Amino acid sequence: MTGYRALALAAVALAFIVVVMGAYVRLSDAGLGCPDWPFCYGKPLPAEIADRDALAKAWKEMGHRYLAGALGIGIAALAIAAWRRRRSAGLATAIVLIVLLQATLGMWTVTMLLRPAIVTAHLLGGMSTLALLTWLALSEWPHRAAPELRALRASAAAALAALGVQIALGGWVTANYAALACPELPLCAGRPMDFANAFHIVRELGRTGEGELLPLAALSAIHWTHRVFAVVTLTAVLIAAARAWRMARGLAVLAAVLVLLQFALGVANVALSLPLPLAVAHNAGAALVLVALVVLNFFAFRGLRFSS
Repeated sequence: MTGYRALALAAVALAFIVVVMGAYVRLSDAGLGCPDWPFCYGKPLPAEIADRDALAKAWKEMGHRYLAGALGIGIAALAIAAWRRRRSAGLATAIVLIVLLQATLGMWTVTMLLRPAIVTAHLLGGMSTLALLTWLALSEWPHRAAPELRALRASAAAALAALGVQIALGGWVTANYAALACPELPLCAGRPMDFANAFHIVRELGRTGEGELLPLAALSAIHWTHRVFAVVTLTAVLIAAARAWRMARGLAVLAAVLVLLQFALGVANVALSLPLPLAVAHNAGAALVLVALVVLNFFAFRGLRFSS
């Protein structure tokens, strides 16, 4: 394994850890564990915080920042190597730009006090970084021609697009603390839905666009939309997996198993009132489904498969 390939793989693994750690920070209500940025109470490490709960949240937040910083350094090294090799330089540059945007969004997440649009954009930036790093790493592996896989392009792209929308909706649920707005299964028990305020983008956390308290009906609408689109995403991924069954059986099984597990985790989170380990696992599951679909799209659009 070449050094560049190893670095690319390490970046993918670290990006996954950063995404999951970010979910853990967000779900454990530690997003403002450090009220300033980039340091914590003006220092590189949390210190002089008497309250144990506040100190724990500060360590979670700073741990995430340092992991993200390590990932940024790794991506910079990848980009420099790509430019020198004159291979995948455009993709590496795009990843660097996304990381710079991510750093800005991370700062705004703190300084703008967890505005839902910023928090959701930060999640999408992390997932995009993971997806693009996966594509970059795949391009470094030896492949053999498999033009028959190009027949999967439409279904693979549709599944990936549906998953992207679902991840955004999931981020919006988390950013608005709407995960338990519909505690009933499988429906939402006839609760009123306020979609206008639910998807008003430019507003403060817990407020409508006019600054009033966000009604429960808006939270129910956010949750219900995510739940309904989960069925759409599940269907799209299973269709892609079914179409890939004869040509890329391993990928088909992987995508199908991961998306079914992810769907089950979503149901379990509602049924069990969002225990932290399950909630974090649900975010990790989304990242794993994303990686599986990126791999499927890579082979479908390139007309390749791994060299045996």
